[in-house]
Amino acid sequence: MKKFAIALAALASAVLPAASTITLPSIISPHMVLQQQSDARLWGWATPGAEISVHPQWLGEAVVAIADSTGRWDVTVSTPEASMTPCTIGFRGDGSEITVDDVLIGEVWFCSGQSNMEMTFSGYTNQPIDGADQAIASTLQYPHIRMARVHKRLSEEPQDSARAPWRKVSPQNVRTMSALCYFFARELTDMLHVPVGIIDCSYDGTRIEGWLSADRLNTYPEIDLEAERTDGRPDQWHRSNLLYNGMLYPVRGYNVKGFLWYQGYSNIGEHELYASRQHDFVTDLRKEWADTTLPFIFVEMPPLHCQHPDSIEAALFREAQLRAEDITPRTRMVGTSDIAYPHEVHVIHGSRKGDIARRMAWMAADLAYGIEGLPTDYPRFDSIAIEPDRAVITLVNAPNGLTPHFDMPGFEVAGTDGVFRPAKAHVDWITRAIIVELPAGTDRIESVRYNFRNFNTESVHNLIGLPLTPFRTDK
Repeated sequence: MKKFAIALAALASAVLPAASTITLPSIISPHMVLQQQSDARLWGWATPGAEISVHPQWLGEAVVAIADSTGRWDVTVSTPEASMTPCTIGFRGDGSEITVDDVLIGEVWFCSGQSNMEMTFSGYTNQPIDGADQAIASTLQYPHIRMARVHKRLSEEPQDSARAPWRKVSPQNVRTMSALCYFFARELTDMLHVPVGIIDCSYDGTRIEGWLSADRLNTYPEIDLEAERTDGRPDQWHRSNLLYNGMLYPVRGYNVKGFLWYQGYSNIGEHELYASRQHDFVTDLRKEWADTTLPFIFVEMPPLHCQHPDSIEAALFREAQLRAEDITPRTRMVGTSDIAYPHEVHVIHGSRKGDIARRMAWMAADLAYGIEGLPTDYPRFDSIAIEPDRAVITLVNAPNGLTPHFDMPGFEVAGTDGVFRPAKAHVDWITRAIIVELPAGTDRIESVRYNFRNFNTESVHNLIGLPLTPFRTDK
């Protein structure tokens, strides 16, 4: 089925340039949202040399382009401030006329990743979305939230177009839309009081390398694109570059305010490489969109089983994600160490997408819109001082301490034998430092870990409710 999808994509792209009248990509379609106060990019195809005039209703004058030798034409149009009032855009020339109606001006975000980004309100087998019923009903209050779902497509070569029609949210439509994307858009529009458009470009089971360009991948000595073409593997969606070619490349440049990313499960075990790979991915996204300042907000790998709940494969991956945040400007990781139910130990699709999306929206409001004071700064490890029978740990972003402040869960200590044992911990009332005690059976404190396991359901928080980021001192 995956190989058949590649063949269909190639066939569709082969006939596209033959347009003899105006042809628009499906992402330029009724119900679309354009980024407010931007030079919005619009494009399409026509007969080579044809003059195409674009008539945005709000401008009162046309913007003109000439189709190049391949038939491609591009224009930019200035957009006004956001408005809930729909408008139209007319396209004329080459013997045809197209009117795109129900266009809104607002905020647009590009969302990508694998199955947890893609997961709809219908859920996966025995894996629901918390609050799906209320969320579905709430769409009646949000007709100004729109989503363009980039249809799944694997391609050996970069494609000019992909199916990505815009749809208004409604109780019927939202059932097949990304739950996280909808929750994010709803939270954002509640804060900003403007229309919100989401481009959902996600594909379940994919690796970050699938979303990277051939130019980038060719700089990695451990990746051989030609060998991947001929290896005959059945899981084609795991191959490098195919998602970039078939899904990301066709919609690149559609004006957005920023990027949301929820991916990683398929890259667990590759923590040594992941931070630099994500850094490169962000760098390339910003290059494709010709804006080095676009914010990139991503989701920390939530608690999950992996090989065993008490193993550390996922913990090592989360550590790599934190490193990616530290080395890449204007990126922020949304903490999720407290977002799992005990019964979800054996699933990879947690149900609390609304909680994650809410934190992402707060981060977006801070990073992209400059709204100060929102809960976005997660408490993190700062330093450790080891004493004979205890370790003193200082944090950032927890000025008034933590809760619970006594019998704090998740702390472990290793001595010279390297074996980690549960340790008692509390917050010093005066200094706000965490005091971790030497556990029985440990000769001395060599290193401390906090929630550095694959799966956990107990966390400590700062006093505005954000979880302490998992850490270890034995790096």
